[in-house]
Amino acid sequence: MKGAQSQAIGRSRGDITTKILALTDALGNLVDFRLLPGQAHDLRGVPALIDDLAADHLLADCAFDADWLRTTLAKRSITPVIPPKSNRRFPAEFDKKTYKWRHLIENYFGRLKENRGIAMRSCKTDQSFKAFISLAESIIQLR
Repeated sequence: MKGAQSQAIGRSRGDITTKILALTDALGNLVDFRLLPGQAHDLRGVPALIDDLAADHLLADCAFDADWLRTTLAKRSITPVIPPKSNRRFPAEFDKKTYKWRHLIENYFGRLKENRGIAMRSCKTDQSFKAFISLAESIIQLR
């Protein structure tokens, strides 16, 4: 691939953006992350992200509500805590009490985006942007 697509830069409603797809542990600490172009759907990066996942539950927002993800998690004995999309004909059940803990991932992104370079994607290449995210995560862990 050439150009912006190979650098996870894409056009979305806001402008030219990059999505950070992050996986955190139960305490809100980063486990792994992937970069996606702004126009890409969030589910596109999930298979690589959950490839070696060992957990009891996976909390995600309704953008991750897909039958294939639910069956993949069920085969691996991971309970999906994902609210159904509003347009689902037969909405899937989820534990609302456990879902309340999803704020930890939002808190993580808030701490991560305190770094202006991450919030504004000031790095030109994916490699340097990933390094900047890793460095920011290290600083967060040291706090």
